[in-house]
Amino acid sequence: MKKIVIAIDGYSSCGKSTLALQLAQELDYIFVDSGAMYRAITLYFLQHQINVEDPIQVNKALEQIHLKFVYDSIQKKSFIHLNNTNVEQKIREKIINDNVSIVAANKAVREFAIAQQQLMGDEKGIVMDGRDIGTTVFPNAELKIFVTADVDVRTERRYKELQEKGIASTKEEVKQNLQQRDFIDSNRDFSPLKQADDAVVLDNSRITKQEQFKLVLDWANKKING
Repeated sequence: MKKIVIAIDGYSSCGKSTLALQLAQELDYIFVDSGAMYRAITLYFLQHQINVEDPIQVNKALEQIHLKFVYDSIQKKSFIHLNNTNVEQKIREKIINDNVSIVAANKAVREFAIAQQQLMGDEKGIVMDGRDIGTTVFPNAELKIFVTADVDVRTERRYKELQEKGIASTKEEVKQNLQQRDFIDSNRDFSPLKQADDAVVLDNSRITKQEQFKLVLDWANKKING
Protein backbone atom coordinates (compact mmCIF):
# COMPACT_ATOMS: atom_id res chain seq x y z
CA MET A 1 0.00 0.00 0.00
CA LYS A 2 1.41 3.38 -0.96
CA LYS A 3 2.07 5.92 1.78
CA ILE A 4 1.28 9.62 1.63
CA VAL A 5 1.96 12.80 3.56
CA ILE A 6 -1.02 14.31 5.37
CA ALA A 7 -0.74 17.99 6.30
CA ILE A 8 -3.22 19.44 8.79
CA ASP A 9 -3.28 23.21 9.36
CA GLY A 10 -5.66 25.49 11.19
CA TYR A 11 -6.38 27.77 14.10
CA SER A 12 -5.55 27.23 17.77
CA SER A 13 -7.72 24.84 19.79
CA CYS A 14 -9.37 23.23 16.79
CA GLY A 15 -8.20 19.78 17.83
CA LYS A 16 -5.60 19.47 15.06
CA SER A 17 -3.13 17.47 17.13
CA THR A 18 -5.77 15.07 18.41
CA LEU A 19 -7.01 14.46 14.88
CA ALA A 20 -3.49 14.02 13.51
CA LEU A 21 -2.65 11.54 16.26
CA GLN A 22 -5.82 9.54 15.60
CA LEU A 23 -5.04 9.35 11.90
CA ALA A 24 -1.44 8.33 12.51
CA GLN A 25 -2.49 5.54 14.84
CA GLU A 26 -5.18 4.27 12.46
CA LEU A 27 -2.93 4.34 9.40
CA ASP A 28 0.21 3.25 11.27
CA TYR A 29 1.89 6.50 10.24
CA ILE A 30 4.40 8.66 12.12
CA PHE A 31 2.79 11.59 13.96
CA VAL A 32 4.84 14.78 14.17
CA ASP A 33 3.35 17.51 16.35
CA SER A 34 4.89 20.67 14.89
CA GLY A 35 3.20 22.76 17.57
CA ALA A 36 5.05 20.78 20.22
CA MET A 37 8.31 21.56 18.43
CA TYR A 38 7.68 25.31 18.57
CA ARG A 39 6.53 25.02 22.18
CA ALA A 40 9.76 23.22 23.09
CA ILE A 41 11.82 25.93 21.41
CA THR A 42 9.80 28.54 23.30
CA LEU A 43 10.47 26.71 26.57
CA TYR A 44 14.22 26.77 25.87
CA PHE A 45 14.10 30.47 25.01
CA LEU A 46 12.27 31.29 28.25
CA GLN A 47 14.55 29.12 30.37
CA HIS A 48 17.64 30.80 28.94
CA GLN A 49 16.14 34.30 28.67
CA ILE A 50 16.68 34.52 24.92
CA ASN A 51 15.57 37.80 23.35
CA VAL A 52 13.65 36.72 20.26
CA GLU A 53 14.37 40.13 18.70
CA ASP A 54 18.14 39.55 18.87
CA PRO A 55 19.24 37.45 15.86
CA ILE A 56 22.61 36.62 17.41
CA GLN A 57 21.00 35.26 20.60
CA VAL A 58 18.40 33.36 18.59
CA ASN A 59 20.90 31.69 16.27
CA LYS A 60 23.20 30.71 19.13
CA ALA A 61 20.24 29.26 21.03
CA LEU A 62 19.04 27.23 18.05
CA GLU A 63 22.50 25.68 17.76
CA GLN A 64 22.02 24.29 21.28
CA ILE A 65 18.57 22.81 20.67
CA HIS A 66 17.99 19.18 19.78
CA LEU A 67 14.40 18.04 19.27
CA LYS A 68 13.22 14.46 18.98
CA PHE A 69 9.93 12.57 19.20
CA VAL A 70 10.21 9.49 21.41
CA TYR A 71 7.55 6.80 21.22
CA ASP A 72 6.08 5.55 24.51
CA SER A 73 4.96 1.96 23.97
CA ILE A 74 2.82 1.98 27.13
CA GLN A 75 0.84 5.12 26.30
CA LYS A 76 1.15 4.47 22.57
CA LYS A 77 2.08 8.09 21.93
CA SER A 78 5.14 10.04 20.87
CA PHE A 79 6.41 12.73 23.21
CA ILE A 80 8.62 15.69 22.42
CA HIS A 81 12.10 15.63 23.96
CA LEU A 82 14.17 18.79 24.29
CA ASN A 83 17.87 17.99 24.61
CA ASN A 84 17.05 14.43 25.70
CA THR A 85 14.48 15.50 28.32
CA ASN A 86 10.74 14.82 28.03
CA VAL A 87 9.11 18.27 28.19
CA GLU A 88 5.59 17.27 27.15
CA GLN A 89 4.02 18.60 30.36
CA LYS A 90 6.08 21.77 30.60
CA ILE A 91 5.25 22.92 27.08
CA ARG A 92 1.52 22.87 27.84
CA GLU A 93 1.74 25.51 30.58
CA LYS A 94 0.12 28.93 30.23
CA ILE A 95 3.41 30.81 29.96
CA ILE A 96 4.21 28.80 26.83
CA ASN A 97 0.74 29.56 25.40
CA ASP A 98 1.39 33.25 25.94
CA ASN A 99 4.75 33.26 24.15
CA VAL A 100 4.77 30.52 21.52
CA SER A 101 3.24 32.56 18.68
CA ILE A 102 5.86 35.29 19.12
CA VAL A 103 8.73 32.80 19.07
CA ALA A 104 7.21 30.84 16.18
CA ALA A 105 6.90 34.03 14.13
CA ASN A 106 10.69 34.41 14.11
CA LYS A 107 12.08 33.52 10.68
CA ALA A 108 15.19 31.74 11.97
CA VAL A 109 13.11 29.66 14.36
CA ARG A 110 10.71 28.61 11.61
CA GLU A 111 13.52 27.76 9.19
CA PHE A 112 15.14 25.65 11.90
CA ALA A 113 11.92 23.77 12.65
CA ILE A 114 10.89 23.38 9.00
CA ALA A 115 14.25 21.85 8.06
CA GLN A 116 13.82 19.24 10.79
CA GLN A 117 10.21 18.56 9.80
CA GLN A 118 11.05 18.07 6.12
CA LEU A 119 13.70 15.50 7.02
CA MET A 120 11.07 13.61 9.03
CA GLY A 121 8.73 13.52 6.02
CA ASP A 122 11.16 12.26 3.37
CA GLU A 123 10.04 8.68 3.83
CA LYS A 124 6.30 9.48 3.52
CA GLY A 125 3.80 7.82 5.85
CA ILE A 126 3.59 10.90 8.03
CA VAL A 127 0.85 13.04 9.57
CA MET A 128 1.80 16.51 10.70
CA ASP A 129 -0.26 19.37 12.06
CA GLY A 130 0.55 23.03 12.53
CA ARG A 131 0.08 26.41 10.92
CA ASP A 132 2.07 26.19 7.67
CA ILE A 133 2.42 22.48 6.96
CA GLY A 134 0.48 22.44 3.70
CA THR A 135 1.84 25.77 2.46
CA THR A 136 5.51 25.75 3.51
CA VAL A 137 6.68 22.48 5.06
CA PHE A 138 4.98 20.01 2.69
CA PRO A 139 3.55 21.99 -0.25
CA ASN A 140 3.36 18.73 -2.23
CA ALA A 141 1.51 16.76 0.44
CA GLU A 142 -1.05 14.40 -1.08
CA LEU A 143 -3.73 15.41 1.45
CA LYS A 144 -4.03 18.89 2.95
CA ILE A 145 -6.68 19.73 5.52
CA PHE A 146 -7.44 23.17 6.92
CA VAL A 147 -9.26 22.99 10.26
CA THR A 148 -11.36 25.83 11.61
CA ALA A 149 -14.07 26.41 14.21
CA ASP A 150 -16.00 29.29 15.74
CA VAL A 151 -13.85 31.20 18.25
CA ASP A 152 -16.42 30.75 21.03
CA VAL A 153 -16.41 26.99 20.46
CA ARG A 154 -12.63 26.97 20.58
CA THR A 155 -12.67 29.05 23.75
CA GLU A 156 -14.93 26.53 25.49
CA ARG A 157 -12.68 23.66 24.43
CA ARG A 158 -9.50 25.36 25.60
CA TYR A 159 -11.05 26.54 28.87
CA LYS A 160 -12.23 23.01 29.67
CA GLU A 161 -8.78 21.63 28.85
CA LEU A 162 -7.12 24.10 31.24
CA GLN A 163 -9.61 23.31 33.99
CA GLU A 164 -8.93 19.59 33.67
CA LYS A 165 -5.22 20.30 34.04
CA GLY A 166 -5.82 22.49 37.10
CA ILE A 167 -4.60 25.65 35.37
CA ALA A 168 -6.43 28.76 36.58
CA SER A 169 -7.85 31.02 33.89
CA THR A 170 -11.05 32.79 32.86
CA LYS A 171 -12.97 32.29 29.63
CA GLU A 172 -12.28 35.88 28.66
CA GLU A 173 -8.53 35.38 29.14
CA VAL A 174 -8.67 32.21 27.06
CA LYS A 175 -10.59 33.93 24.27
CA GLN A 176 -8.22 36.90 24.21
CA ASN A 177 -5.23 34.55 24.07
CA LEU A 178 -6.74 32.61 21.14
CA GLN A 179 -7.57 35.78 19.22
CA GLN A 180 -4.09 37.17 19.82
CA ARG A 181 -2.48 33.93 18.64
CA ASP A 182 -4.74 33.84 15.56
CA PHE A 183 -3.72 37.40 14.68
CA ILE A 184 0.01 36.80 15.15
CA ASP A 185 -0.08 33.49 13.28
CA SER A 186 -2.02 34.94 10.35
CA ASN A 187 -0.06 38.18 10.03
CA ARG A 188 3.57 37.21 10.56
CA ASP A 189 5.88 38.06 7.66
CA PHE A 190 7.41 34.62 7.27
CA SER A 191 5.22 31.59 6.55
CA PRO A 192 1.90 32.89 7.95
CA LEU A 193 -1.09 30.72 8.76
CA LYS A 194 -3.26 30.47 5.68
CA GLN A 195 -5.31 27.91 3.83
CA ALA A 196 -3.46 26.17 1.00
CA ASP A 197 -5.23 26.53 -2.35
CA ASP A 198 -5.69 22.76 -2.62
CA ALA A 199 -6.62 22.13 1.02
CA VAL A 200 -9.93 20.61 2.11
CA VAL A 201 -11.68 22.81 4.69
CA LEU A 202 -12.92 21.12 7.85
CA ASP A 203 -15.17 23.23 10.10
CA ASN A 204 -15.65 21.15 13.24
CA SER A 205 -17.74 23.65 15.20
CA ARG A 206 -20.84 21.47 15.05
CA ILE A 207 -19.61 17.91 14.57
CA THR A 208 -18.35 15.34 17.06
CA LYS A 209 -14.80 14.03 17.20
CA GLN A 210 -16.07 10.67 15.96
CA GLU A 211 -17.82 12.24 12.96
CA GLN A 212 -14.74 14.30 12.19
CA PHE A 213 -12.41 11.30 12.35
CA LYS A 214 -14.64 9.17 10.10
CA LEU A 215 -14.80 11.98 7.53
CA VAL A 216 -11.06 12.63 7.45
CA LEU A 217 -10.16 8.94 7.43
CA ASP A 218 -12.34 8.58 4.34
CA TRP A 219 -10.47 11.45 2.67
CA ALA A 220 -7.14 9.82 3.51
CA ASN A 221 -8.13 6.38 2.23
CA LYS A 222 -9.32 7.85 -1.06
CA LYS A 223 -5.91 9.47 -1.54
CA ILE A 224 -4.04 6.32 -0.54
CA ASN A 225 -6.10 4.03 -2.75
CA GLY A 226 -6.69 6.49 -5.57
